[in-house]
Amino acid sequence: MVTALGQRIIFSFSHVWGVLSLLAFALWAAVTPPIRVRETVQQLSFVIWGSAPVVLLSVSFAAAVTIMEASFHMKIVVQNDSLVPGFAALLILRELGVVVTALLVTSRVGAGYAAEVASMQVTEQIDALKMLGIHPVRYLLVPRLYASILGVMVLTVLANMVCIYVAMLVSQWSLGYSSGSFLMAMRAFVTFQDLVFSVIKAGFFGAVIPLFSLYFGLRCQAGAEGVGVATTNSVVATSVTIIMMDFVLSYIFSYFY
Repeated sequence: MVTALGQRIIFSFSHVWGVLSLLAFALWAAVTPPIRVRETVQQLSFVIWGSAPVVLLSVSFAAAVTIMEASFHMKIVVQNDSLVPGFAALLILRELGVVVTALLVTSRVGAGYAAEVASMQVTEQIDALKMLGIHPVRYLLVPRLYASILGVMVLTVLANMVCIYVAMLVSQWSLGYSSGSFLMAMRAFVTFQDLVFSVIKAGFFGAVIPLFSLYFGLRCQAGAEGVGVATTNSVVATSVTIIMMDFVLSYIFSYFY
């Protein structure tokens, strides 16, 4: 049992080292020519337009549930829910909008990237790129890295706007607060700095998605089962990393509030 645990720990550290090595190369390749603009634009369209309906619909319901549950429990504890609009807006901008958006993009875009790269690995298309003198990491990762970072940032801004609007509607219909009182309460709790930090988080989360997708895709084992395993590992590792990074970034940003 001890031996198996040690082997698992060593295996996990090897993955960490592999991802960090891939990240170092990706950062170098992202700032050196050539930059494949056309492929980047295509991937950006895939990230934003393909994910926007799912993201906006999901965060709308999440915002509605958040403000209703906050009002319910605040009435039980302090018999007053006048602070709910401000607290809800703060939670939406700092955490809900960006984290839910990143996890949803992971489940759609990240899984798609991992399955695509894994299929290319199984069908020897990666080897074909190497024979043609094309570096597969630069060819596959850099456009997706640009698109994912920018795409998640744009989706986060849209998600925050939709969340705030839905929360305002719910507070007006269900809690009896007018839109003016909701906005006044929000201004007392929320600043433009919260939106800026949310977008910065989105950029970090967006960079993680293609990085893990390519890492596990390139290490895919032969066969359909290998593609499935690579896709699953990619989504799980990305989701866990996003949640851990959210804690670290939130802790760092807490010194600037």
